[in-house]
Amino acid sequence: MARTFPRRLLGGALLLAALVVAPPAGAAGFLATAAISAHIPILAAAGLVTMAGTGFLLAAPALKLLGARRSRTVALPATIGLTAVIAGLAAATVFRPGPVPSTAPAPGGVRFWDLPTGSRIAYVHAAAAGKPRPTPVIFLHGGPGTPGEGIPVGGEALAAAGFDVYAYDQLGAGRSTRLDDVTGYTVARHVADLEAIRRVIGADKVIIVGQSWGGSLAAQYLAAHPGNVAKVVFTSPGTLWPGANPDRDLSQLLTPAQRERHDELTESPRMLTTFLLLGINPEAAHALLGDREADERFHELALVSKDTGSCPGTPSREPHHNRQGFYVNQVTSDDFRQVPDPRPKLRRIGTKALIMRGSCDFIPWESTYEYRRTLPGSTLVPIAGAGHAIAGDQPAAYTRLLQAFLTDRPLPLPAHDSADPPR
Repeated sequence: MARTFPRRLLGGALLLAALVVAPPAGAAGFLATAAISAHIPILAAAGLVTMAGTGFLLAAPALKLLGARRSRTVALPATIGLTAVIAGLAAATVFRPGPVPSTAPAPGGVRFWDLPTGSRIAYVHAAAAGKPRPTPVIFLHGGPGTPGEGIPVGGEALAAAGFDVYAYDQLGAGRSTRLDDVTGYTVARHVADLEAIRRVIGADKVIIVGQSWGGSLAAQYLAAHPGNVAKVVFTSPGTLWPGANPDRDLSQLLTPAQRERHDELTESPRMLTTFLLLGINPEAAHALLGDREADERFHELALVSKDTGSCPGTPSREPHHNRQGFYVNQVTSDDFRQVPDPRPKLRRIGTKALIMRGSCDFIPWESTYEYRRTLPGSTLVPIAGAGHAIAGDQPAAYTRLLQAFLTDRPLPLPAHDSADPPR
């Protein structure tokens, strides 16, 4: 009896370990296999085999210690049963596709460029009125992967002033190309697309207006092609270079209710698995969660945090109706953290630049001022009563600044030269 009790105690512990350890072992097998394959059935099979093997290796000796005469024979169906239960749970959560909205037809005025880079890019164009000016204006949206709809605020006024105005959905967002290989969403590809667009529209030089991430992209393009930029406007620009000034985590600004919804959207088993796979093999993540479903989840997340772009108590007036891009956001953001520092090149470029910053912008002041510090031909103008979405919060002031800067008239608001934030 004295010898039997410890054996049974150890057997019970091993049996409990089989129940506790086998499912995580299966998850580890699933993720480990993702390092060499993006084929979801292979990953699932690897996870189930790993779980079943782990469970059997622990259950068989456990049952023997507990006194089962044919422990392996008993352990096998028990392990198969546990594996079947876990497989059913995974099928109902991780592998169960979420709702996907139908694709709406493109509004009138949306056209497409088929670029030599391989990108099919959706765009809108406001033609110059009156006497046309020689240099077109190109608006770059934020995100990455968060396009607007139609001609942006200020665009029609610029067209009336003689500028050809273009706004396009960047690769992987809106109505533009989704890549089969999501690792192709790189900063270099976005820069190459913009250069191809300049050539397609036949412009010697362009004027770039970059909002948020679009400002970061504009800086990258300016560093790569300084001779092709006549002027540049940075509107609430994102970080110039993540190595110096990483962007702020927007989730820190959410209310408790928004945080709860944010967690609900990002912490489901399917989304958690997708985020884990993104860090191991983005192609496996893409195989699990397709573009349309992923973009819908990303759109819902954007709706949760949209009011963080304006001053407190001021709802956002810039709802996004265009389709957002999840994978271009995730993969480009990761690639952006790896790019070389563009500031040494930018410090030698005298291109005239206007930097707009809202008084309530969530981007750290140091990140905005890095543009003023780096670009010798730049002017920084604060805008009271505006957050990150200046065009939505203060459209009149925003438009006046754009018009004055691009037509070489005195700016209607004072510049800020100090490294200290405005009071």
